[in-house]
Amino acid sequence: MKNIAVLGSTGSIGTQTLEVVRSHPDLFHISVLAANASDELLEQQIREFEPELAVLSDEAAYSRLKSRYSGPTKLAGGRQAFIDAAAVDEVDTVVTSMMGFAGLEPTMKALDAKKDIALANKETLVVAGEIVTRRAREQGVAILPVDSEHCAFFQCLQGEKLASIEKLLLTCSGGPFRGKKREDLKDATVEQVLAHPTWNMGKKITVDSASLVNKGLEVIEAKWLYGVRYDQIQVVVHPQSIVHSMVQFHDGAVIAQLGSTDMKLPIQYALTYPDRTDSEFERLDFWKMKDLTFSRPDTDTFKGLKFAYEAGEMGGSMPCIFNAANEIAVGAFLKGGIKFLDIYDIIEQTMLKRECIMEPTLEELFEEDRWARDFAASLLTK
Repeated sequence: MKNIAVLGSTGSIGTQTLEVVRSHPDLFHISVLAANASDELLEQQIREFEPELAVLSDEAAYSRLKSRYSGPTKLAGGRQAFIDAAAVDEVDTVVTSMMGFAGLEPTMKALDAKKDIALANKETLVVAGEIVTRRAREQGVAILPVDSEHCAFFQCLQGEKLASIEKLLLTCSGGPFRGKKREDLKDATVEQVLAHPTWNMGKKITVDSASLVNKGLEVIEAKWLYGVRYDQIQVVVHPQSIVHSMVQFHDGAVIAQLGSTDMKLPIQYALTYPDRTDSEFERLDFWKMKDLTFSRPDTDTFKGLKFAYEAGEMGGSMPCIFNAANEIAVGAFLKGGIKFLDIYDIIEQTMLKRECIMEPTLEELFEEDRWARDFAASLLTK
C-alpha cells in the first residue's frame, strides 16, 4: 500500500485525488492532509480518511479545527507546519496540489526527504525549474506530472528516448473567449471568465486559462520536465479537449494521448505509475465523437502566452517575475479591482521593470517574487 500526502487537499485537484484514493482503498493510504484555511472541509476529510497528520497553514483556521476535533489524527497549524508536512517519514508520494508560488518550499522539502512528487503545482517548475529538477536528480526521486497535458506527454514518451522528440504539441482548449478579439474582452466579467467550456477547475486556474497564461505556464513546465527548447514546444488550440497533447518524433511520427475531460485519470496514473489500474472513469465513444479541430493560438489578443514564451526564453528569474505579477493581477481581477485585459498590462509592466538574474539561488527567487508582488500591487492603484 502506498502512503500519500496531499498538500492542498481541499482544492480542486486535492479533492479529486481523494476520490481516486476512495476508489482504491487497497492501494492507497492517506497519511497526511494539508490545506490552507478550509477547516470544515478538512475536518470531513480527516474523519473519512483518518490520516496520521492534518495541517492548516492558516492559524485562525487551525484554532477553529483544534477547538472542535479530538480524534486520533495529530493536528498542526502554521506555514512551517504545512512545509514540514511534505517530509513525514511514512509518506511515499507527495501530491503537490496547492496553488501558486506557495508550492515551491513544500516541494523542495519533499525532494530533500526523497519523496516522489505527483506534481499538480506547475508554478514550482515555472519559477525554479532548474533548481527543482536538479534536486530531484540528485535525490533519485521522480516528478510525475498531474497536469493533463503533461501527463499526456509522459504517457506518449513511455519507451521513447527524450532525444527523439522533435516537437511537443501542447493542446489548449482556448477557454471561454476562443475566437474573441481585444475589443470583445474590454468589459469581460468575472462570471464570463469563469465559464470554462470543457474543464471544471478552481477560480485562479480558470482565469489563467481564459488569458492563456495557464498555457504559458505549461510551456515553461514542459521545458523543464522534458528538457526541450522553447522552439520545440508548439501550442495547438483544440476546443474539444479530447486530445490532451501529442509528441512529434524525429521520424515524423506523432503519438497522441486521448481521453475524457476528467482530471482523475492523470491523478491516478501519477499515483500508480508504472502500473495502470482499473477505473470507472468515462470512456470515449468513437462512434459518437464529432470532429476534432486544431488551430493556431491568437497571441496578439491573448498576450499571456506570448509573455510566457518571452519570460522562458530570457530564463533566470524572469519566469518568477512573470508568475508573481500574474498571481497579483488575477487576485485583483477576481475581487473586481481591475478589468480582464489589465492582467496583461500588469504582467508586461512588471517584467519590463526588473532586470533578469541569471542562475538565481532559491533565496534570490524568494526575493524576486516578493519584489514582483509589491510592484504589481503598486500598479493596481493606477
